[in-house]
Formats: sequence, structure tokens, C-alpha cells
Amino acid sequence: MRHPALLVLCLAGTTALAACNKGMSDAEVQRAVKDVNVIDESNLNDIMLTVGDPNQAVAYFQNSLQKDPGRVDLMRGLAKSLVRAQKPLEAAKVWETVVASAEGTNDDKVMLADAQIRANLWDKAKATLSSVPPTHETYDRYRLEAMVADADKNWKKADSFYEIAAGLTAKPAGVLNNWGFSKLTRKDYTGAEKLFQQALTYEPGLFTAKNNLVLSRAAQRKYDLPVVEMTQTERAELLYTLALAAIKNGDVSVGKGLLQQAIDTHPQYFEAASRSLAALDANVAG
Repeated sequence: MRHPALLVLCLAGTTALAACNKGMSDAEVQRAVKDVNVIDESNLNDIMLTVGDPNQAVAYFQNSLQKDPGRVDLMRGLAKSLVRAQKPLEAAKVWETVVASAEGTNDDKVMLADAQIRANLWDKAKATLSSVPPTHETYDRYRLEAMVADADKNWKKADSFYEIAAGLTAKPAGVLNNWGFSKLTRKDYTGAEKLFQQALTYEPGLFTAKNNLVLSRAAQRKYDLPVVEMTQTERAELLYTLALAAIKNGDVSVGKGLLQQAIDTHPQYFEAASRSLAALDANVAG
């Protein structure tokens, strides 16, 4: 385990000794120690962005900014932590400050648009993305462009952006799932099914894609589970999704059978499915 403070002291001691031997001034020694502190702080910033409680990360970056106001790298850390903490509106305000600064970049604008979408500020997100030059071709940019086009129901543009985004990342499962959901909302069920299956080839454990795949199949009245990797608990939950979809389609007897399968399959007591089946029986009896 690293001990940053001890490391700094050891390095400071070594530097001071070198100063005695080589005639370094006190100012040069302090500069060397400061450089070590900056490196260590950078490592800590990275850690706070990826692990631990997001609210703790928010507090860390807020405290750091109080000590050193105006640091754009700390503002970026705060904005990212606010998104992780499910506070996109606050994150968007911080990103606006970053974008307006002399150090603001096109990537910062994309991150601002991301926060604006999360905060349901679609018009602002669209305007932000419009301010990004077309030469800035990144996965995140096109992923967000696709979502904005979806919100505008500009399906042709959305499909184009989803396709570009999927080609710009080695891990396209998420964007393929989003694209599939877009097709699902348009009632292009076969197109949606294909995209969910494609997403699962990249990330077999992505349960959202499995659930969406089941919904796209149920919309076509395909009430058997697809052949995908799943745990016993996931199987029960997917059967439950199928059951509800079947009932919504008017196939009540099929739905009832699927509910019973879900209850029998789940390794524990499946309260939601049991409650749905009881309500269905009561409704039929009434």
C-alpha cells in the first residue's frame, strides 16, 4: 500500500541531501518537493474519479477548489463526480464554467452536453453539440448526437449517428442497446431484436439488453426465451418480463403460464411475480 506523505518526505530528504552535495538553493529544493506533491495529487484525483462513494469524490473536489480556486482540472473532476452522484444539473453548471474558461476544450463541450441530457435539458444539449466543430469526431460526441436526434424523432439522422458511434469504440454494447431501444420505440421490433442480440455478442452480461431483447420478441408474440447467457435469477426475471408483455398483448393465459414459470424458476421467493399472479387470479375469479 502506498503512503504518499511518507514518500514525499523520503523524496524531500533525498532532494535536500542532493542539494547539500550539489549546491542546490532552498528555492530549488522546495520546487522539487512541490513537483512530487503535484504528481501525488494527480494520482489521488484519478482515484477519486473511479473508485469510492461519488459523494465523497464531490466533497473532495469541492474542498480542493476552495483551497485552489480556478483550477480547471479540479473543476472537471468535480463535474464528473457530480454526474456519478446523480446530480447532472449541478454538473452542467460546472461544465459551463469549464467550457467558458481559457482551458475549455471540445471534449469539455461534449461532457457538458452529456450532463445536459442527463438533466433533461435537450434543447441546451442540442445547442452545445452544435457548437462542437464537425472535425471533432469522437464516440461520445456521436453517441450524444444520436440521442438528441432520437429526441427530435429524426430517425434517419439518429441511425446514422448510432452507426458512427458504434464504429468508434471497442465496446459498442451500450450504444447498440440504445440504438435497439430507439428501434423498439419506433415499433421496428425485428430491427430492435437484431441490435440487442448484437449488443450481447460484445457484452453477454448486459442485463438491460437481455430484457430489451425479450421485449422486442414479445412485441412479435415470440414468448420463448432467446438463447443467450443468463443466470437462474435472470431467467426468472426475463420470464416475468415476457409474462407482463404477453398480458399487455392480450395473451392472458400465456402470461399466466409465464408468471408461474418465473415463480418456479427463481431461486428465492419472487414477490413481484407472485403478486402479479395473485392479482390476475383474483381478477379472473371476480
